[in-house]
Amino acid sequence: MNTTQKTIGVLALQGDFEAHKRVFEGLGWKTEEVRTKRDLDSVDALVIPGGESTTLGKLLARIGLDTEITQRANEGMPLFGTCAGMIMLAKRIQDRPEQPSLQLMDITVARNAFGRQVESFETDIPFRLGGDSETIVHGVFIRAPYVVETGKGVEILSLFHDKIVAVRQGNRLAIAFHPELTNDSRVHAYFAKMVESGSITGDCSPLP
Repeated sequence: MNTTQKTIGVLALQGDFEAHKRVFEGLGWKTEEVRTKRDLDSVDALVIPGGESTTLGKLLARIGLDTEITQRANEGMPLFGTCAGMIMLAKRIQDRPEQPSLQLMDITVARNAFGRQVESFETDIPFRLGGDSETIVHGVFIRAPYVVETGKGVEILSLFHDKIVAVRQGNRLAIAFHPELTNDSRVHAYFAKMVESGSITGDCSPLP
């Protein structure tokens, strides 16, 4: 439950942003769709949902939201990227050095690493939702990426078949799968706690 009256924004340029909004609102949080700088100024955290990462990067650059999001993140605004959102947060994209991204997490991501759309799947995976213990959450993988390399200050939260599918670096959380497409809201609740507490752990300084 949101006891601090903070607002979680969901980037609403493409992708499954409405599903994210429903999950957070079900947890008692106020949400706003973000399409402009004015929208971004009105929220305390931002979710970057799935979609097509190349298109999303171009859209953000065209309207200038890429620099605005980067500035807010470096000022402490929590970020949560799922699927394409993970790619957008990555500093490096394997075999795609020219693809635009926000470069806000010291990770290298492989696009579509689990296969094409027809190879999408659902599964239960272990996830660290706080502390050292793991629990099992349900995730939907749709042309999902995974992390192939992590840098300093990046905490690995989940592995699936030895592939890194969830990471956190300070106030930034990146997930390869789609928790918003299931009935399991615990990953969203984990991010909501990050927003509510306002605490930042790990290295979240601007990347060189």
